[in-house]
Amino acid sequence: MLKFGLVTLGCDKNTVDSERYLADLVAHGAEPVQDLGDADVIVVNTCGFIDAAKAESIEAIVDAARLKDEGQVKAVFAIGCMVERHKSELVEALPEVDVFLGNSETDRLVPELVERGLLGGSLVEHPGVRLFGGDLPHVRYLKISEGCDHGCAFCAIPLMRGKHRSFALSDLVREAQLLEAQGAREINLVAQDHAHYGRDRRDGKALPDLLEALVRETTIPWIRNMYLYSTGITPRLLEVIAANDRIVRWLDTPMQHGADAVLARMRRPERQKTIRERLAQYRAIVPDLAVRTSVIVGFPGETEDDFLTLCDFLEEMQFDRVGVFTYSPQEGTRAYSMEDDVADSIKQERKERVEELQRSITASRYERFLGREARVLLERAGEQAGRWIARAPWQADDIDGVMHVTIPPSLLEAAAPRLMPGAFVDVHVDHVVDDYDFTATLRRIADAPAMATPVRSARALPLVGIDLTSAGSFGR
Repeated sequence: MLKFGLVTLGCDKNTVDSERYLADLVAHGAEPVQDLGDADVIVVNTCGFIDAAKAESIEAIVDAARLKDEGQVKAVFAIGCMVERHKSELVEALPEVDVFLGNSETDRLVPELVERGLLGGSLVEHPGVRLFGGDLPHVRYLKISEGCDHGCAFCAIPLMRGKHRSFALSDLVREAQLLEAQGAREINLVAQDHAHYGRDRRDGKALPDLLEALVRETTIPWIRNMYLYSTGITPRLLEVIAANDRIVRWLDTPMQHGADAVLARMRRPERQKTIRERLAQYRAIVPDLAVRTSVIVGFPGETEDDFLTLCDFLEEMQFDRVGVFTYSPQEGTRAYSMEDDVADSIKQERKERVEELQRSITASRYERFLGREARVLLERAGEQAGRWIARAPWQADDIDGVMHVTIPPSLLEAAAPRLMPGAFVDVHVDHVVDDYDFTATLRRIADAPAMATPVRSARALPLVGIDLTSAGSFGR
């Protein structure tokens, strides 16, 4: 039996891809291993988003190749985004790698292994379209589209992922049902821009329809929207979020800057006026909505005045969380031809200034939750007895901090058997700690948010005997 190690780098969308590769390999009789030294084949799913991600991907490939040179590994495969962009250079620079497959070629992963005699070609019982390989099986990601049609000057995603293409609503519902069957308690909808879901399919289905279908046909307690461009956040979408308790009141919408001159050079569609108006609309339609955004500092031509305008605008807008990135020129993008005229030291200084500013804004915003009851999702037991790590609806997985929950001694004995990762509990929110985290006290074990009986699709879950050629439905 072939033993393989799968290394996943980059974003949550890459995580979804890796879960597909994992399922395909297991379906053909391969066995995943955690220790790469025990693997016959190592597959590195690369990221090519920014220079730091490329460096991490190359380091992972070189480490895998070193195990091959030592005789423990028979083959190394490099796949994914960085390969899609830089395949010819990588082939020349890394001859020790056996196979390079870009995003458009990953349907060749199993055939390449079969052709090399490393894997049998016949299907065994299939584990499903995706097989979980992480640490928190109750938190999963559902990629609803691939690629991007936006022309942002700084972004290389269209070069790696191609044009925007939405996956069929019925396929996504089936996949969500599979994730539910595998234990998902929260699904995070991801794409390069999932607010524009469905516009390319011309079947009348858009993101609000998908959200309503997921609420109707699954019982997954939390459904979270990530990576929405503001131009696609419509009043109808906001109304669907406001009307369904299982769609968490949280949005991640990238702003990228606060100075109109910089936004224009970035080829972004928004300006201060539109951002201000849209954020007011979001908060008016969806009360208590948490909004996260991201910004880039050090873009070509960014002056100190531009930077101060960004800081002033962030203070005015009062986002709940902000991710801050320093500009990194990417070959093939429109901005690559611009002079990278902001020194790296200034980029880093500006990044730290924004992070410090936002830290105080977030701490202030989070004070509105103090003294409330909140339903939170347990992640893992704390280091001390009677303590658990959890997340509230306004805290996305891995990026928005956590909630430290204390179990009162009077409840500990009765509650202990029901405390487990993926369980929901009601807590009293006590304090903000370290600006981004909370402390809370358990009130009661809770069921998931109130749910209607789901209307199941007539199609069976894809657990066995799946036709792997249908993977093209998911843009592979």
